[in-house]
Amino acid sequence: MSRWVDHLIILPVLMPLVAAAVLLVIDERRRKTKAAISLVTITACLAVALLLLEGASGAAGLARSAVYRLGDWPAPFGIVLVLDRLSALMLVLTGVLALATLVFSLASWDRAGSHFFSLFLFLLMGLNGAFLTGDLFNLFVFFEILLAASYGLVLHGSGRARVRAGMHYIAINLVASSLFLVGVSLVYGVLGTLNMADVALRVSTIADGDRLLFEAGAAILGVAFLVKAGMWPLSFWLTGAYSAAAPPVAAFFAIMTKLGFYIVLRLSLLVFGPEAGGLANFGSAWLIAGGTATIIFGSVGLLAAQDLSRLASYSVLISAGTLLATAGIGDAAMTGGALFYLVSSTLSIGAFFMLTELVARSRAAGADVLAVTMEAYGDDDEEEVDESEEVGVVIPGTMAILGLSFTVCALLIAGLPPLSGFVAKFLIVRALFDPAGSVDIGGPIAGVRWMFVAVLLLSGFAAVIAMARAGIRSFWLPLDGTVPLVRVIEIAPIICLLVLCVLLTVFAGPVTGFVEATAEILHVPSGYVEGVIPSRSFPGP
Repeated sequence: MSRWVDHLIILPVLMPLVAAAVLLVIDERRRKTKAAISLVTITACLAVALLLLEGASGAAGLARSAVYRLGDWPAPFGIVLVLDRLSALMLVLTGVLALATLVFSLASWDRAGSHFFSLFLFLLMGLNGAFLTGDLFNLFVFFEILLAASYGLVLHGSGRARVRAGMHYIAINLVASSLFLVGVSLVYGVLGTLNMADVALRVSTIADGDRLLFEAGAAILGVAFLVKAGMWPLSFWLTGAYSAAAPPVAAFFAIMTKLGFYIVLRLSLLVFGPEAGGLANFGSAWLIAGGTATIIFGSVGLLAAQDLSRLASYSVLISAGTLLATAGIGDAAMTGGALFYLVSSTLSIGAFFMLTELVARSRAAGADVLAVTMEAYGDDDEEEVDESEEVGVVIPGTMAILGLSFTVCALLIAGLPPLSGFVAKFLIVRALFDPAGSVDIGGPIAGVRWMFVAVLLLSGFAAVIAMARAGIRSFWLPLDGTVPLVRVIEIAPIICLLVLCVLLTVFAGPVTGFVEATAEILHVPSGYVEGVIPSRSFPGP
């Protein structure tokens, strides 16, 4: 890659860190100043991410990853940030979602609590750092930063239900962080390194007496990652926290389960690829089983959900299960389809979380919530911002725009043609029955693939039923509601995310080519390793 790309790698971490620190010392009453700084920072992060994506996608970027060495210490002794096509793609996706959700929050949600902008930027910094880091300990550091920020954001806005779900969310993630630290310690005790490229080089040389200890450390790390990825049964915290969180916060959280998938995919291909010897494909069968169970659980939850926010939360679970199962089954073609699905589902679910709040304004309070749901979550005593404090211009034709946006979200989440959700599922199903590169997971591969296809199609059918029912209740039935006041600053981010999904469909050919090329490179990890540690390479057979 070009030398200028190497120096840009630090900016997606440095810019939100500096901006968040500056915002902490600015008085909370100067919200316009804080909003302007936050918008400029996130826009700059997105611009840098696009430049990094361009640099990583060039001809020179195909050979090896780009590395930024903090303090100019070489790996594996120093801290490194590593950029390749996958991490660049995740930076761009995170930047797009962050910009959309921040703009949406400026209508009123930024005033529902203190230090919203700083927390938001710290979360962005943690996500970007986790996507770029090249070693496990600093992955833990960035995890803690983004989790600490998410604790504040999930409680943003107060209210009994939000506080209760937020406390649950914090407790579960503190346990996951402890498991993360235990797993990292075991891996370091066996290998004497936490640099991911160095771990990949050493894993095939582990002595027989240390192998069980390393597998225990890797399994504990896997549990910590899968808690964040939302795999059943480790996902029992997710729907309550996401549905109770403020809409722009829940929309931004849509990328957090994808971080769990990103780490699982990165380590499974880098550390547990064919070069790992006896540890090759470690945990693949568990990913397939857990991912499939997550899809089934999410589908049942969709059918049972009685309000839009929980509908969106269960859609997150279906998305997470689909990605995890593809990571377990997948060859390069499967990984390419999964990356296309990752982008489409993140954008569409993020848009849907924000849309749910606008649609809910037209409903009578609790009109679509069953008594059992009310009992589970308590009375709605949320302290929302007064509508008179909202900013922006009210749009005309509100229900028509909301209805059209809801329809597009439904098509995307259900995976119906002709939009990108269907294209993504088509790529996954096509890869399932491509005989090239089948992975031996200890059972009949054909049977596993047929089972996954059946579950994937049934989840789409469940989404169609749930979304159709929710759409009828929200837009067709005569309700004791009024036409909500929706401002341009609220609907514009939703429309922009949905337009991006439409563009994914229109340019499905080039995008498919990009994700498939990215998958091919991921399945040949030597480029990553040689970029981080140029003097070393995988040992020969």
